[in-house]
Amino acid sequence: MASIPVLPLLLVFLLPIHANAQRNQSNSNKIPLGSSLSPNANRTSWISPSGLFAFGFYPQDDGFAIGIWLVNQTEKTIIWTANRDYPPVSFNATLNFTIDGILLLRTEQGRELSIIDVDQEDLPATSAAMLDSGTNNEDYYGQLTLTRLGVLFLPGRFGGRILANSSYPDKNGTTIYRATLDADGIFRLYLHHFKSDNSSSMLMKWSALQNQCEVSGFCGLNSYCSGMGSKAYCNCYPGFDFINTSNKFLGCHQSYNEDDCIRSEDPIMLYNITSLQSVWWSDHPYSVIPIEEEGCGKSCLEDCNCGAVLYTGAKCSKYKLPLRYGRIKNENKSTMAFFRVSNGNTEILDRPRQVHVVLIESKRSLILILSIILGLVLCLCFVLATSTILVYRHKFDRYKKLSENVNLGLAEEFTLQSFSYNELEIATDGFKEELGRGSFGAVYKGTISKGDKIISVKRLENAVEEGEREFRAEITAIARTHHKNLVRVLGFCIEGPRKLLVYEYMKNGSLADLIFKSQRAPVWKERIRIALDVARGLLYLHEESEVRIIHCNIKPQNILMDDNWIAKISDFGFAKLLMSNQSRATMGAEGTSAYLAPEWEKNPLISLQTDIYSFGIVLLEIVCCRRSIEVNVPTADEIILSNWVYNCFAAGQLAKLVKDENVETMTLERMVKVGLWCVQEDPALRPSMKNVILMLEGTIEIPVPPSPVHPIVVH
Repeated sequence: MASIPVLPLLLVFLLPIHANAQRNQSNSNKIPLGSSLSPNANRTSWISPSGLFAFGFYPQDDGFAIGIWLVNQTEKTIIWTANRDYPPVSFNATLNFTIDGILLLRTEQGRELSIIDVDQEDLPATSAAMLDSGTNNEDYYGQLTLTRLGVLFLPGRFGGRILANSSYPDKNGTTIYRATLDADGIFRLYLHHFKSDNSSSMLMKWSALQNQCEVSGFCGLNSYCSGMGSKAYCNCYPGFDFINTSNKFLGCHQSYNEDDCIRSEDPIMLYNITSLQSVWWSDHPYSVIPIEEEGCGKSCLEDCNCGAVLYTGAKCSKYKLPLRYGRIKNENKSTMAFFRVSNGNTEILDRPRQVHVVLIESKRSLILILSIILGLVLCLCFVLATSTILVYRHKFDRYKKLSENVNLGLAEEFTLQSFSYNELEIATDGFKEELGRGSFGAVYKGTISKGDKIISVKRLENAVEEGEREFRAEITAIARTHHKNLVRVLGFCIEGPRKLLVYEYMKNGSLADLIFKSQRAPVWKERIRIALDVARGLLYLHEESEVRIIHCNIKPQNILMDDNWIAKISDFGFAKLLMSNQSRATMGAEGTSAYLAPEWEKNPLISLQTDIYSFGIVLLEIVCCRRSIEVNVPTADEIILSNWVYNCFAAGQLAKLVKDENVETMTLERMVKVGLWCVQEDPALRPSMKNVILMLEGTIEIPVPPSPVHPIVVH
């Protein structure tokens, strides 16, 4: 964690609900520079304002560790430990908050260790505080979140899942929720309740799994888990022994030599088959054959690669060793496992093998003839390949000389202004002022024409390693797309691996800044106009430009506002400029899952409907002036915007979406219905951009949309 002006020390998964009184609170919650803690000093920890959390030294083994814990508990609950893989420190260790703004641990041996990661580009910390609220992070997409209301939420492709929705009726005191992955591999949600009489209690409110045997890897290789709930045991399969009987979780190994099967002419004579009912494991079989149960086990005797077989539904699945994630499934009575075990008959391994000399001699002459024929064919192929390469090389050299001396006509087709890297470096004052950063690179502010004209310069990253000719062709295609709702490309720079684009400057920032961060959100009529601007820009890309362009990354950050507050789409046509192995991953991660259609990762061939889904999410955000996923909301039903909008629409309560605003009801209903049609899970149900514009303008009737996909709620 990099140093910042105030050091947050409490994790996001620990959230106090309320408190009737502040306990053990010092005169000031602020920890000044030069403060220190030590196990042998009067102050061994720093307490939060409520007195519920402490940061400092706590006993561990034969020494002390540094971390955060819940106080006033019967048993101390450790929340976080710094450098937990390091050995405990001694009684004479000290933790100093230095005048340089660094938390520095000094051991008795004189060793110094920083408790936080310090980035040299960050400003030094000026003070620290032990907080009750936890560390906030606005960029919460693909990350697990625990809200103050006890909602455990996981965003995802379909809007997200609410894993747990807890509540605690007793409000007399302080309630804290804690989500943790326990030592048995099960993720659980706990509730800590602190009463005003200094007593406390802890309850487990939710568990991801109810049975320890459901945890993959609870038992080691070649072993299986049996039992229910927290009483689970590890057992070896027949023919296997524990690696360590004192620690059965390490797994099992074979009790016989597997090489005997390979050495033997008749493996069936070495082994017997033992069965085990209702057992299951998670490996993939290397062979599946339709056979009766009696023949399933026998088939493993004849195959030295077979370690075990599963018979279920008239199918015999054969597996190699080791076997992973085994467990007993009592509900699966029809499953029968067969294992090969040694019968102790190793005498047959000492019998000499019969050598078929006559057969070998008869085959030698055939092998010799085939070798001669193969050699002649290879010589002929080598001669043909050599001649082909020489002819191709000659033609290539002639073409290269011709291309160096003849103008291929690119100058007439390419009307953009060409800049040198040095010119753009001077124009941007050494790429000093960064305007933003996206999946294709950073954007910087610059001036040209003696400082009269302001431009935006995008330095492309992850650009495909293609020739200059191909790159110019791609940029030419992008430059030919002229529309009032598209950001215009003015020029380019190509110098080796360095590729830059020059755009017109948009001084009023992005739509995200306007509807998410601005103190004054745009009025209703302005929001309607902005939505139509974005829709018309997308219609041009999809149907009116020379070549159909799928944007693939529609979101408020890629919609910019010009001097007249007209919305313009940026970063279009860039999909071909990314590395082929990075295009989908890069755009998916930066674009955030909230704006990506559900079919994005299922179907490698994306379509125009992908942009329709993204536009629908943006349209609902414009209507409500909030992000599509918000964790800090009054109720859990409001976390996912599309679901909340549909619930309000179905209940006839659209006024909740635009509180205290002068909004025309018919227009609000029209925009909500269009947005809900655009975010349908089935791409075939989404309208085209032409119909979207007609519906937004009120030209055609809009049918009642069905519900989008709802997340699964687990109580």
